[in-house]
Amino acid sequence: MISLKSIALAVAFAWLPPGGATAAPFETKASEALMVDAETGTILFAKEPDKQIAPAALAKLMTMEVVFHAIGERRSTLDDTFTVSENAWRTGGAPSGGSTMFAALKSTIRLGDLIQGVIVQSANDGAIIIAEGMAGSEEKFAERMNARAREIGLKTSVFKNASGLPADGQVVTVRELVQLAMHIWRGYPDFYKYYAQPEFTWNKIRQRNRNPLLAMNIGADGLATGYTEESGFAVVGSVNRNGRRVFVAMSGMTSERERSEEARKLLDWGMDGLRKTGLFAAGDVVGQAVVYGGAKSTVALTAKAPVAIFVPADDTGQVSARIVYDGPVVAPVEQGALIGQLNIWVGETLSQEIPLYAAEPVGKGALHSRAADAVTELLTGWIR
Repeated sequence: MISLKSIALAVAFAWLPPGGATAAPFETKASEALMVDAETGTILFAKEPDKQIAPAALAKLMTMEVVFHAIGERRSTLDDTFTVSENAWRTGGAPSGGSTMFAALKSTIRLGDLIQGVIVQSANDGAIIIAEGMAGSEEKFAERMNARAREIGLKTSVFKNASGLPADGQVVTVRELVQLAMHIWRGYPDFYKYYAQPEFTWNKIRQRNRNPLLAMNIGADGLATGYTEESGFAVVGSVNRNGRRVFVAMSGMTSERERSEEARKLLDWGMDGLRKTGLFAAGDVVGQAVVYGGAKSTVALTAKAPVAIFVPADDTGQVSARIVYDGPVVAPVEQGALIGQLNIWVGETLSQEIPLYAAEPVGKGALHSRAADAVTELLTGWIR
């Protein structure tokens, strides 16, 4: 039997606004951008989401994930203390001229204070102190970052250090930055609150949070900013407003002002310019998949959760969907078995990929029906 890697079963629906014209898409000056609805995982906006870019200070999001995970597993505590090495002081401290919490050479600092310094002040010295204290060196800590990144599903990001300072081969994508931010929000609520902290005073030095979104009164409560000459100004942010939360990552802006303006415009559009439209209730039959050698020729497919999309509030845009699966599906089929997924596009953006499951069991068919299926598969397989 010839198995197809992806069978597009059917176009489930396609809506066009009056006159057949599609709404003009949102435009941004960012070179790369992705915005996702937190509840449904719907991609609300995408522009070059998988292009690799230098993370700059946004690498500290991964640094903090490693720290939070270690604390959660009780391998570290907030009261652990680490010593400020000359490398940390010179590379990331006051002599560096970069983001710093002004840690004094050879002093000791609690991990709890270092966490707030890294999150609120984007302190390079704080990140290096943590890396050296937990792993012995930034290189060893970066190995932990990469291993942990793969564990949580980041497939392409590569980290070379804890601070995000320029390093050959250190790359991320805005898609994986959003994925990482949402993982931190879901997995570490006790630490996520630090990303909304407006300022942090340590060792009698008061510094304000570098995230411009927090002061905009738009419901922002995280996360971080970054800058490199190569990739420009970048931001990863989240807004929680009117019962909805969205996450955004953007890169390639030309100035701090442009970064603030473009981030706010995209977030406001995501919150106010889109409306939620329900497509299927949980358990609704979404479509059918062809069954090979079964008592029935097809199996009904269903999603475990309600399926909804977001479309422009003043227009429906163009929405289309296809069921994709490896097939034909070989009998017997257990009820609840994962069969494929429903891919939904809004315009040209693949907005959602929703797992689909067998809504019913399908047993093996009689010998003669299985033989007929074999002949059909032989003939149509060659045609494919």
